[in-house]
Amino acid sequence: MNDYTTVLVPVDVFSDYTQILSRALRVAPDPKNVHLLYVAFPQTNVEPYGLFLERDYSQDVQDQAMTKLKDIAAINDIPTSNLNVEIGSPADEIHHLAEKLNADLIVIGTHGQSGLRLLLGSTANAVLHGVKRDVLAVKI
Repeated sequence: MNDYTTVLVPVDVFSDYTQILSRALRVAPDPKNVHLLYVAFPQTNVEPYGLFLERDYSQDVQDQAMTKLKDIAAINDIPTSNLNVEIGSPADEIHHLAEKLNADLIVIGTHGQSGLRLLLGSTANAVLHGVKRDVLAVKI
């Protein structure tokens, strides 16, 4: 497995990601080859009763996630230039960044509940559809 030079690791920084990151660091030839990605859904709140006060919390979520990613990177010798926070659909953003980085491997966690999702999880399952690189699914 030492032929992987660019490893993309989508993580949920607000959950337990340690097994996923640990596996990615074992597979990657160097922590400098690991790229971390956190994807959040758009966070918009609209006030009821016609007040028309809309607040977008996406930037707050991005800032919090980036702070956590920087802490993770510092502990694991991952360059801060390899940290990514995106807003959107997790599978779409994972595919997009994997293409942009020309990643050799995507390391993703799995913990689905039923059917095929029991084996993979909904995000991991969605990532596998249409992916053009290897995927390592880590059971958490």
